[in-house]
Amino acid sequence: MRVASGAFKEDVEDSAPPARPHGTRRGLAGYPGGARVQGQEARSRERVIVLGDAAGSGAGPPRPAPASARPAGRTSSPAPRLGGGSAGTAAAAPGGGGPGMDTRLDQETALWLRWDKNPLTFESVKQLIAEGNKEELQKCFGARMEFGTAGLRAAMGPGISHMNDLTIIQTTQGFCRYLEKQFSDLKQRGVVISFDARAHPASGGSSKRFARLAATTFISQGIPVYLFSDITPTPFVVYWDNGAQIISPHDKGISEAIEENLEPWPQAWDDSIINSSPLLHDPKASISKDYFEDLKKYCFHRSVNRETKVKFVHTSVHGVGHDFVQSAFKAFDFAPPEAVPEQKDPDPEFPTVKYPNPEEGKGVLTLSFALADKTKAKIVLANDPDADRLAVAEKQDSGEWRVFSGNELGALLGWWLFTSWKEKNQDHSALKDTYMLSSTVSSKILRAIALKEGFHFEETLTGFKWMGNRAKQLIDQGKNVLFAFEEAIGYMCCPFVLDKDGVSAAVITAELASFLATKNLSLSQQLKAIYIEYGYHITKASYFICHDQGTVKKLFENLRNYDGKNNYPKTCGKFEISGIRDLTTGYDDSQPDKKAVLPTSKRSQMITFTFANGGVATIRTSGTEPKIKYYSELCAPPGNSDPEQLKRELNELVSAIEEHFFQPQKYNLQPKGE
Repeated sequence: MRVASGAFKEDVEDSAPPARPHGTRRGLAGYPGGARVQGQEARSRERVIVLGDAAGSGAGPPRPAPASARPAGRTSSPAPRLGGGSAGTAAAAPGGGGPGMDTRLDQETALWLRWDKNPLTFESVKQLIAEGNKEELQKCFGARMEFGTAGLRAAMGPGISHMNDLTIIQTTQGFCRYLEKQFSDLKQRGVVISFDARAHPASGGSSKRFARLAATTFISQGIPVYLFSDITPTPFVVYWDNGAQIISPHDKGISEAIEENLEPWPQAWDDSIINSSPLLHDPKASISKDYFEDLKKYCFHRSVNRETKVKFVHTSVHGVGHDFVQSAFKAFDFAPPEAVPEQKDPDPEFPTVKYPNPEEGKGVLTLSFALADKTKAKIVLANDPDADRLAVAEKQDSGEWRVFSGNELGALLGWWLFTSWKEKNQDHSALKDTYMLSSTVSSKILRAIALKEGFHFEETLTGFKWMGNRAKQLIDQGKNVLFAFEEAIGYMCCPFVLDKDGVSAAVITAELASFLATKNLSLSQQLKAIYIEYGYHITKASYFICHDQGTVKKLFENLRNYDGKNNYPKTCGKFEISGIRDLTTGYDDSQPDKKAVLPTSKRSQMITFTFANGGVATIRTSGTEPKIKYYSELCAPPGNSDPEQLKRELNELVSAIEEHFFQPQKYNLQPKGE
């Protein structure tokens, strides 16, 4: 489910699609359905993110923040006791034990049984209490969901730690009150809400159900709601009133507002009130029309597209992307791509894949490769389930399939968008106002292109919430933002959506491949040409799994106290370290005052090491998963360097980082599974 606050004009009629908001933007804000989910959790996870630019033009509101872990200022009668002792007010840290744990669980479960009107989750909690199953209750009530890199995420199920009817109602109530304080004209603006195909029958939860409950909350307060009538890609509903995802201080403000509005309001459970409400509108037709009209502006070779012999296979991996990618191809005058039939329709069970995330590699693309081989297609385009990410694979002359990394596709799309822009803008003075962005853990290939071509490159913290907000700042200053990307296969090719967008990225990649084919070039050959011209950028990224936050803290504190004297390491095996930036503590030894320029946060761990051989490695915790991730890159100057030698050197560096910095045996870390 997605919710967004926005700025629709006051004169929208009941049956009419939403007019453009005040100013030049079209958007509001939203709760999107989950995207990057893995394993069995893929079947039950629902992500809540406040999105906004419903029309895809870059305007929208905040994503709903999660409540903080410890509910504050609430009183209630105690629940049935789970252990000895009397009811009290002591609390324990999330996931910990201690004398206050039973008391806190008693309080949380008592409130749950008082407020939950969903019979499935109500009975589930009631049964766990009757069984005295403290372990499962702790999983359900250990801590309220918190904001990660991209909003509020959790598996669907009972309790405050999961996505369910009650936590959606609580989140939306807090979000509603926060928006009322932020926007005096909220009852004229309204909010946008959409959903995807996720569902969890065991708890009665689904993205569509959550969307209706969220709409009920706003309409009960007299606030117009623009509720999409069908599943929608994330990019169609995007964020705060500036069109980008929320950043501080809004996340904290929304979290506090949620904690202050936990008891369901009188009409919270009666979603029938929205059925005939004059405050309910369906923006689907209007937004789709505007999105694809805007997208056409990024089609540079329409005649090539019409005549191309390049064939494409597309998979939406049981998500929402199929119809929208088909429409995007039509907008670019392409023949429709071949859709993988077993995966084109939404299915919350993701029956054909172990991980419904094309970022995980070839395993997700098995059916796509088979269809491509059958139809003689050379290019596979794969969206994630909510269509904001894109993976691309190309058939090589050897018969093997090459799946491009996020960094490699970022290099190709960045080069293509700059080349296409340059052809239309011969005035070199425009370069001084032209920008590209990437996250700090992504390849620096855009920096190399920018240095040679004369435009600006900036890096941001990890996540499109940072790139989207920075892009909006630059656009407001009259700058031209051509492209932004992150290594996790996220691309912003068209700044009318200030977020990653797998639909636009898919069709723009198709045009790039078709254009290259007229020059008898493949994507792989063009990527090599980019590296020869701008310098090879060899990258390698992976992660270790660690469920114990205490262990994570020890690992990072060891890196900050490597010699026992509060010093960072000076070497990693045989590799000399030349620079260190710690965005948890705010330290950066490359700055004159030793203070980091990028924003810092003590809530997450992130250290970047620069090596004397030109290598860079960042180690960070995930905002959404129990992972410690690393990202490494070795950059060579322009010229025909030996990429195989660079790969060998980078592999040696990564091995040293794993051995000396991660120390997986010491910390009992689980390596990434194949």
